[in-house]
Amino acid sequence: MLPHSIRFSALGTQWRIDTEHALPSHIVTSIHQRIDAFDQTYSRFRPDSLVTRIAKTAGKYTFPADIIPIITLYRKLYDVTGGKVTPLIGSMLERAGYDAEYSFHEQPQIALPSWDAALDWQGATLTTTHPVTLDIGAAGKGYVVDCIAEILNAAQYTDYVIDASGDLRHQGTTENRVGLEHPFDQQKVIGVADVRGKSICASASNRRVWDDQLHHIFDPDTQAPVKDIVATWVIAETTMLADGLATALFFTNPQQLATHFDFQYVRMYQNGAIDYSHDFNGELF
Repeated sequence: MLPHSIRFSALGTQWRIDTEHALPSHIVTSIHQRIDAFDQTYSRFRPDSLVTRIAKTAGKYTFPADIIPIITLYRKLYDVTGGKVTPLIGSMLERAGYDAEYSFHEQPQIALPSWDAALDWQGATLTTTHPVTLDIGAAGKGYVVDCIAEILNAAQYTDYVIDASGDLRHQGTTENRVGLEHPFDQQKVIGVADVRGKSICASASNRRVWDDQLHHIFDPDTQAPVKDIVATWVIAETTMLADGLATALFFTNPQQLATHFDFQYVRMYQNGAIDYSHDFNGELF
């Protein structure tokens, strides 16, 4: 257990950063500034964000350079999952009621366009032919965790845990056993993962639920939330990759993903069945 900790709310969730030495105020300020810069660009819940502007007017938009690794991963996930992991999912979530006002008022869905029909990326520049609602939530929070890790690494912190409510990155030699929360009972875990020097991300259909049947993990083909899989956990080298794969596992055979990515996983179905990778570093109960 690391002796120093800070906690705060950001990006709609709770954060905790544990370190071997207390974080000075200028490092804490840098962390908050980095999170806010990301939010002001990519949040579809902020009226002043770049993503909100893109949702209103077609045109050419220049993103910060950090869009390049994010959109590169998204394109790979889009291709591997047959278009099910897509940054265009934002409009479908909004029509389901998960909008900027959190109205939770469901409207009839409209089929999403294909990536190439709607998005033309040239480096950090996006050109659209009509307004589109982007949502990079499948990997965005994981990317921010990695950005905070870069800040701590630059400040020569060698032992830390960054925990963004299910997206977690560990650095150092301290033991880091992470409970896998049971999606049907938050007071229980289905197992424990040993995550050292890596990242673990979880995604579950019991998070961000409304109207008893809707949740945030939408299948663009069925235009409805995923039903058969209820939770996934992924261990990978970066939090962005673990975050993206945790979403992809709701749609795609893990063996297919394993031909493109290096990761460990656990996946739980609606009926309580569990499958997991043969090299999963942990124990399941």
